[in-house]
Amino acid sequence: MEWLSVEQVAEELGLHVRTVRNYVRDGKLKAVRIGKQYRIARIDLDAVTGAPPVRRHRHVEVATTVRVDAISRGDMDRVATLLTAAAGSGTAGDRVRVQLSYDEQRASMTVMLLGGLITTAELLRLVDAVTNQGGASE
Repeated sequence: MEWLSVEQVAEELGLHVRTVRNYVRDGKLKAVRIGKQYRIARIDLDAVTGAPPVRRHRHVEVATTVRVDAISRGDMDRVATLLTAAAGSGTAGDRVRVQLSYDEQRASMTVMLLGGLITTAELLRLVDAVTNQGGASE
């Protein structure tokens, strides 16, 4: 958690230090007193100023769509079962949401994946293996 001094907050907001101290004393700005000085948590300052929270840790997410033609409904159901099971086995930070649809007239399956990079890559390899290596009938 990032902590700011009254002086840092005043400079960032373009206010006088005394004004920031008054905000703290009046309860308008949440702060912790350490000795004779106040410290303001970045998250509390952002809440008061209406600034959107900034991610402090990098997060990578991927969205992809795969269409497989000439696949039977039964094979699509098997692929769906495999993908759903594999997607649930990812780590909490790398979970992938899986959505499938099937077009009966075109015998076409669409797979949509949204989530972590590593698990998504593994699921794409699984789709490739099942649909191109004889795992699903043509």
